[in-house]
Amino acid sequence: MSVVDMHTHFLPKQWPNLAKKFGGGEWPWMHHTEPGKAMLMLGDKDFRPVYEACWNPAVRLEEMDRDGIDIQVMCATPLLFAYAKKANEAHECAKIFNDLALDICAHDNNRLKALAQVPLQDIDKSCEEVSRAAKNGHVGVQIGNHVGDKNLDDEGLVTFLQHCASENISVLVHPWDMLGGNRMPKYMLQWLVAMPAETQLSILSLILSGAFEHISKDLKLCFAHGGGNFAFQLGRVDNAWRHRDIIRQDCPNLPSSYTDRFYVDSAVFSDESLQLLTNVMGEDRVLLGSDSPFPLGEQRVGTLVRENKALTDKAKQKILGLNAMEFFNL
Repeated sequence: MSVVDMHTHFLPKQWPNLAKKFGGGEWPWMHHTEPGKAMLMLGDKDFRPVYEACWNPAVRLEEMDRDGIDIQVMCATPLLFAYAKKANEAHECAKIFNDLALDICAHDNNRLKALAQVPLQDIDKSCEEVSRAAKNGHVGVQIGNHVGDKNLDDEGLVTFLQHCASENISVLVHPWDMLGGNRMPKYMLQWLVAMPAETQLSILSLILSGAFEHISKDLKLCFAHGGGNFAFQLGRVDNAWRHRDIIRQDCPNLPSSYTDRFYVDSAVFSDESLQLLTNVMGEDRVLLGSDSPFPLGEQRVGTLVRENKALTDKAKQKILGLNAMEFFNL
């Protein structure tokens, strides 16, 4: 059985000067501060310190070997999405970063796989780019959980999801551009509070709007970070559905009945949380995901699953690799 880490991030070592290319504006770039270390910048502001595992495939493979990971699926950090930019600029960015991702994977195409990004503010361009990327070798696509004020139940975003279903392209939904920023300026509270809430909002948007009634069951859809707050709050949602008709108006079935329509990764960082997640979603619907090589990721990938005393050996095998092999058609 191959062990698959399906949620990791990459940053190319360098990319074109986007501010110069597009005539100004605030764009991400890499400031290399010392050998093997850099600061991801947004315009003239520091965004995140990073190190060479983001861009150096040899280092990625060393860390995979250290942790017993056979295959790693990587995706861009959401700062590169460019959803707030002009659609043609975001489309050009998607092509740049998608091609650079495949350059990293080319170091060992058997072990390194990539998810594409798309200019999600333009559905036609997104469908065009995700199809191009899939033909070029990407094993799926990563999208942000919203575009401006549009949640995943937006008609255009549902159209994109249906396009992915029709072409058997797997989708990872990653939270980004988190809500409540003015109230969470310190302590990484946006990442600790708003990010899980964003993911729960995404899942409930699809369930309660009835969007899942219109999306093919062939769609392979996964939500990062264990689905955020979803598993813990699902009882509250079911209770609301039973007792308030405004919850039921577009959602014909009990919300918990839709857990067979999507997957979640295992990045929840405690035995109790992983047990709850597996109980709610089922052992067939959880995929190993580390969120590495960022500081909030699992530092020794797979340890949480391997050392969990409540999971059976069969469940561990599914979560560590078998589910991801099926999800990504590997």
